Amino acid sequence: MKAAIYGAGAIGGWMGVRLAQAGHDVSVVARGATLAALREQGLRLIESGETRAVQVKAAEDPADLGVQDLVVVAVKAPAMASVAAHIAPLLGPQTIVLTAMNGVPWWFCDGLRGEFAGKRLTSIDPDGAIAAAIPSEQTAGCVVHASCLVEAPGVIRHHQGNGLIIGEAAGRPSERVKALTDTLVAAGFNATMSEQIQRDVWYKLWGNMTMNPVSAITGATTDRILGDELARNFITSIMLEAKEIGARFGIPIDQDPEDRHAVTLKLGAMKTSMLQDVHAGKAVELDALVGAVRELGQLTDVQTPYTDALLGLARLHARTLGLY
Repeated sequence: MKAAIYGAGAIGGWMGVRLAQAGHDVSVVARGATLAALREQGLRLIESGETRAVQVKAAEDPADLGVQDLVVVAVKAPAMASVAAHIAPLLGPQTIVLTAMNGVPWWFCDGLRGEFAGKRLTSIDPDGAIAAAIPSEQTAGCVVHASCLVEAPGVIRHHQGNGLIIGEAAGRPSERVKALTDTLVAAGFNATMSEQIQRDVWYKLWGNMTMNPVSAITGATTDRILGDELARNFITSIMLEAKEIGARFGIPIDQDPEDRHAVTLKLGAMKTSMLQDVHAGKAVELDALVGAVRELGQLTDVQTPYTDALLGLARLHARTLGLY
């Protein structure tokens, strides 16, 4: 299989090494220091005390790589407009675009039912350019349950987790996604196929949408955030709003916020990806994690005062730092 990684950061780099080790022809779209490192030393993964390097074809211009069988898009949401503008040379009629990203993606409503099916979220894709460049018919979603970080350009450290949940953007199982899931299992991932990937996206978001921005504002790890009674109560209120929103568009969550807090606390002193982005001076993905939830609240007639407060504070904080 010819597979291109668009965004060789923590998750994209991890997936790229695993696919290359499984014998697939892996290319990477990269630039700057990452591009130079990939060309000189390959893509490297530190895992279980070992460093493994694979040689990949790396280019800044996707046109240099040509049409692929699989394109893994593993960028932060603020970069998606640029990806959409440049991805065309990688796509043929049979290419699958696999989005391994946090938050609500541009194709989210394509897999919903009833009046919400096919709605475009202006907080994610305001002019429809992403959907036009990457049709949902060629797109599969990937919910990642793994912890990785970029040690240096082209060097990824895998900490824990090996789970990938794969599903059609249109929300239905398919033979091509089954085949892709089998390919990922053969590459060493704990990959499973979802009946409706929107459910898995929404459930992961239910925890991420609060922990990420609160940690970015406060600089605190997740254990300290949940250890503060008032912060914990604020997060619980936001999660209850999101739970009601999901129930109205057809994805109910059968847990209480306290159940999710218990799961998060088991992970220990976790430094969220958004807090890492703030420390690295990178743009934060507030729209995909919080703005989209607020917009879905408007579509479902759910009042979201706590979500609005979180978005306002996190957005102001990020704008002050020049990260939004």
